[in-house]
Amino acid sequence: MARFTDEDDALLAELGVEIETKKQAARTPREERIIAGFEEIQRFAEEHGRPPQHGEGRDIFERLYAVRLDRLKELEECRSVLEPLDHQDLLGGNVDTGSGSLDDLDDDELLAELGIDMEAAPAITELRYVRSAEEKRAAEEVARRDRCEDFEKFKPLFEKVQRELDSGERQTRDFELKAEIRPGAWFIVGGQKAYVAEMGEVTLTEQGRTDARLRVIFDNGTESNMLMRSLQRALNKDEAGRRITDPIAGPLFSSDREEDDEASGTIYVLRSKSDHPTVSANRDLVHKIGVTNLAVEQRIAGARLQPTFLMADVETVATYQLFNISRTRLENLIHRVFEPAKLDIQIVDRFGRPVVPREWFLVPLFVVDEAVEKIKDGTITAYVYDPESASLKRVPSMAS
Repeated sequence: MARFTDEDDALLAELGVEIETKKQAARTPREERIIAGFEEIQRFAEEHGRPPQHGEGRDIFERLYAVRLDRLKELEECRSVLEPLDHQDLLGGNVDTGSGSLDDLDDDELLAELGIDMEAAPAITELRYVRSAEEKRAAEEVARRDRCEDFEKFKPLFEKVQRELDSGERQTRDFELKAEIRPGAWFIVGGQKAYVAEMGEVTLTEQGRTDARLRVIFDNGTESNMLMRSLQRALNKDEAGRRITDPIAGPLFSSDREEDDEASGTIYVLRSKSDHPTVSANRDLVHKIGVTNLAVEQRIAGARLQPTFLMADVETVATYQLFNISRTRLENLIHRVFEPAKLDIQIVDRFGRPVVPREWFLVPLFVVDEAVEKIKDGTITAYVYDPESASLKRVPSMAS
């Protein structure tokens, strides 16, 4: 657009036309959210001396940052906003999709990882999303079910799983990875329990993704011969979709380490330095109990920026080394035992959104020590924490 000269301005002024210099537009809320999401990645790189990376063995936050960074590299709109701020050259290089995390997230989830609130972005939500032919076929596969002719053979399994859910031997957890879909696995999808009875040969699609034909039995007596990726999409799309954990039974780890034992992880107990009134009033009782395969120092790095750590620094008050066990199963068990003392607290994250953190409990440290001892001798499944007496109590149905 041509600029006015001083003579032009004078002439326009004589004509009574005012010329107002147009100020540079401020960043849109969408651009601000993109920048905020990138700043979290920059802080991670500063603290660890490298960009976030993919990999099942890495911390979940690092994996999410890696997915977010890959997406930012892909989107030209994001690159144009962020390149002037990229003093660490994080946007340079090729996109590394690692173990396929980008493929396993749909558009809404990817935008959420970028820090973009879909409700606050009308320019996006005004566009109608048209499903691809592949997605339509996947949805049709999930919906298309036949009567299970031999359901009587599976009915006792469904009844047993329900009893184990009622007793706490099994838990329901968010579905996260395609690798969780395997023969013998249980899920909740579309409001029904689903059992993966059979899995065919694993093949590669034209896009280089693994897939396999499944025989999935549902608790209403129907079955579906769907693909693994079809079940994966159905679980991701279903807000109430869950996986059902394996039953917890027997000793989870030995009290004595053998020469050939392999370290599996660490139970950590943290105390928050938050100034939240509830935390301040119960500082010696409010503890976060979790299990990690990382060094605890690495797990809690940047705690003050993460809602799961109450947006505050933490201190480690106890750790217990684990050997030859399933970390996920153990964490599920610990959280079931201390469920009655779960901390009911809501905090605000750095974007002003309310968050309800998990894994925080109002429980004294000596009871956590006692619970670990019962984990070692295999008796913990018969106990639950009683807040009134501040002690572990035997579950009545399991009492001898």
